[in-house]
Order: sequence, then C-alpha cells, then structure tokens
Amino acid sequence: MFSYVSCEQRVPLDHPLRAILSIVDTALAALSGDFQKLYALNGRPSIAPERLLRALLLQAFYSVRSERQLMEQLDYNLLFRWFVGLGVDDAVWDVTVFTKNRDRLLEGEIAAKFLRAVLDQPKVKALLSDEHFSVDGTLIQAWASMKSFRPKDGGGEPPGPGRNAERDFHGEKRRNETHASASDPEARLYRKGKGKEAKLCFMGHALMENRHGLLVDGRVSEASGTAERDAAAAMAAAVPGRHRMTIAGDKGFDTTGFVAALRELNVTPHVAQNTAGRRSAIDGRTTRHAGYEVSQRIRKRIEEAFGWIKEIALLRRTRHRGKARIGWQFTLAAAAYDLIRLPKLLGAPT
Repeated sequence: MFSYVSCEQRVPLDHPLRAILSIVDTALAALSGDFQKLYALNGRPSIAPERLLRALLLQAFYSVRSERQLMEQLDYNLLFRWFVGLGVDDAVWDVTVFTKNRDRLLEGEIAAKFLRAVLDQPKVKALLSDEHFSVDGTLIQAWASMKSFRPKDGGGEPPGPGRNAERDFHGEKRRNETHASASDPEARLYRKGKGKEAKLCFMGHALMENRHGLLVDGRVSEASGTAERDAAAAMAAAVPGRHRMTIAGDKGFDTTGFVAALRELNVTPHVAQNTAGRRSAIDGRTTRHAGYEVSQRIRKRIEEAFGWIKEIALLRRTRHRGKARIGWQFTLAAAAYDLIRLPKLLGAPT
C-alpha cells in the first residue's frame, strides 16, 4: 500500500535525460531575472516558469500531440514528473492554467533567451563555430483549412450548412492581397515550387553553425518569395561581433541584393550558384576556395534539424495560430533539437 521510492531513484543513472537536465537547469538559472520580471509578487501562485519550460521540452522530445495529453502524461509518468520537478504526490496543473502561463512566457521572448542561455554555457560554447554558418528555411503548414481562405471584403460564395460544409472554390482567383484566412489571418497562401500545391502556411528559418550542426537562431515569418533572404540577413546581423564569417545557403539565396547585403555585414556568401538561364551573383573569387566546397557540403545538415523539428517536435503542421505563438514554438523546438544532441557531443553517458 505504501512506497518510499522517489522519482529520482526510479530514473536510471545513465538515462539520456539526466545529462540534458543538467544543461537545462543551468540555462534556466541564467534566466531567473527574466522570469521575475514576468511574474507579479502578489496574487494567486502561478506555475513556476522553470517547470513549465521543462514540460514543454518534454512535449518536443517525446512527440506529445497536445498540452492536454502532456498533462495526462505528467499525471502518471514518473520520468516526466522527475524531469519537470514534480513529486509523486504533487497535483498536476489544469490544462487551461498551463496554457495561460505558457502565453505569459511568450511576452518575454523566453524561447529565444533560453536558446541563447543553452549556447552561452562555456562547455557548449566551446563546441560552436563563430565563423562558419549555414542558413535555410522551411514551410510550416498553418492550422487553417483552405475553406477558411475567403475574400477580405466579405464577398464570395457563402459556405454550405453544417460543421464541415462543402466549399467550391475551383476557378476562383485567390491571392493574399485580396483573401485571408478566417481561422488564422496571418497565414499566407504559398506554393513551394512550380506544379506544387498551394497551402496556407508560415515559413520557419534557422541559422546553423557548421562545426557540429547546432542551431544558433530560429525565427518564423510570413511565407513569401523573399522571406528566406530577409530572415537570413537579419540572423546574420544578429551574430555577435563584426568579425569575418561565412554563411552557406542553397540556390534561392543567389541574388545580387542578398549577396551585397551579406558583404556589407563582413560576411562571405557561400551560397550555391544559380546559373539556370541567368548569371550567378557569386563569382570565381568565392568558389575557387576550398572552404566554399566545404560549406556547400555541410550546409545540407540543416535539413536534419528541420526534419527533427517537423517529425519529432510535430511542427510539420503547427498546433497554434499566429506568427508570435508559432515563432515561440519553433525557437523552443530548435533549442530542444540542440539539447538532444549535446550530451553526445559533450561526451556525457547516453
């Protein structure tokens, strides 16, 4: 009837989460000042932000589909309780309370600060390259159906009766300038390439250091033909210091404007040459160096990060609406991707 075994004793000493928890706790300790600014000194007690962030990391690590299922797992999963910091007899939070507290962290840009706190730890910083980076973007399908993409002026054919009514939009010209989604107005209609299906989506962007393939920045923007280059230039400008560095990318970054923008930032653009019926903005002064070929080979590793974020962290189609919430989730997923790789890179037992 009674048990005196704690959660700490039930988790094996060589469990991968032990090494991850040590890195997470160090990062959270560095953010204590930011947490205090977000929480009032009086009023009802809220969920400790440290516990909330640990729970959200578990959601990414273990592909938990919703926060309601996350609360269910916390109720009976001893491993989850141990990682979050709950005792065996501690009550689990109501899912609505959990969601409201998560939104509070959104206001302080805690996800981006947490990613930076993880990377700023001396043992982690020693793994990072501060000279060679890669950049890329990926589409994130919005939580909105094509039926919700309707004229902004309220016109168009009215939907049929019922919860999931038929909507015939074949032959109708629909553009982002004249139409918007009723479910998520910030989502944009976008197609990946010629002959591809147009979808309501956002665009996620990541900056990867080339030494070990760790993500050092993550952002979300509205989907457009220039979004990848705009985000890449912004992330390059945000890298600390103005020392010489390189940024690799695919053919979509081979434009005169983007190459010039990087050179103004003292960045050498190691982007793939696009010579399909046009002249590349990258000339032989860049491509003749051995480092260019190395950057072109390593840059493809960023797809591994996007694959993990989409398949494991379940961001192929977002569970939230609005660019701010999706950007917060994407950045936290980038931090989670780094965390699952760091124990092996640091030589910790896994």
